[in-house]
Amino acid sequence: MSTSALQVAISVMPALMAGLVETLKISAAGIVVGSALGLLLGVIRGQQFRYASPAIGFYLHVLRGTPFLVQLYIAYFVLPSTGISWLKWDSTTAALVALSIYTSSYVTEIVSGGIRAVPAGQWEGAMACAMNRWQSLRYVILPQALKLILPSLAGVYVNLIKATSIVSVVGITELTRQGEISILRFPADVLLIYGIVAAIYFSYCFPALKAVEWLERRAARGS
Repeated sequence: MSTSALQVAISVMPALMAGLVETLKISAAGIVVGSALGLLLGVIRGQQFRYASPAIGFYLHVLRGTPFLVQLYIAYFVLPSTGISWLKWDSTTAALVALSIYTSSYVTEIVSGGIRAVPAGQWEGAMACAMNRWQSLRYVILPQALKLILPSLAGVYVNLIKATSIVSVVGITELTRQGEISILRFPADVLLIYGIVAAIYFSYCFPALKAVEWLERRAARGS
């Protein structure tokens, strides 16, 4: 007679919670670093600088045109084998680097698209008020672009959270990996364990979506 569902859930929950903590740390770091890098590159690309914009465009095409798993393997296996000392990082660092760069490629495109969507007359009006380029960007362009940027960022961040499940291939015991280990303990309860894992992911992603919606409403009110 198989163990009851409640007993299985109680048994695997500590391990799944430990995996969730690891997922939280990795995804939060990826979001922060990837967003910062993406914002910087997006602002530069959005202003159509002569040499910088095409270079950033090439960066985006390479990253968005290759699977995240390949990027993770490069960060974990290829770069440390180059012999460069500061590239000899552990699995956690490799995962953070890969997730951050992966996220930055999407944030860059979203930010640059939001900036380009602001009418050119807004730039001209800001310049007419004696603002320089960066003042115009800070006080006039970005506040308007923010309303266009936030909805798309929500999808990027949720995709990043789900992408953390892939980092288990380099030895990180995040939520999905803990679920797989739990299934080895209770092979007759695969559906139950994966259902719990899915519910935990949802409990993480749903508040993130709601937080972005709240920020979007504040931006729409000019807060």
